[in-house]
Amino acid sequence: MQRYGMVLGLRADKIDEYKKLHAAVWPEVLRMIRECHIQNYSIFLRKLGDGQSYLFSYFEYNGADFAADMAKMAADPTTQRWWACCMPCQEPLADRAPGEWWASMGEVFHLD
Repeated sequence: MQRYGMVLGLRADKIDEYKKLHAAVWPEVLRMIRECHIQNYSIFLRKLGDGQSYLFSYFEYNGADFAADMAKMAADPTTQRWWACCMPCQEPLADRAPGEWWASMGEVFHLD
């Protein structure tokens, strides 16, 4: 099992919309996430005093080929429609790695 942490900006004018979307995630999207061996998936919101907001996601991957599973998810038409609803709410970090939307984070500490 591999743990992943990622961060992404959230547009201030889209916070309520993003929360509403995630209060009722489409069942097909949830199924695809599970089919791609992702478990224990959470997204957290942090609003700063200067008006900026950030999302932090955490999930655990228990498959054998992360790249293949992420390609499977990205190719799924329902997931693509879901992302089309979510992406206008988001602001990727300017210093993210090429090809990333959510910026990857390195694990510093873990305790089971």
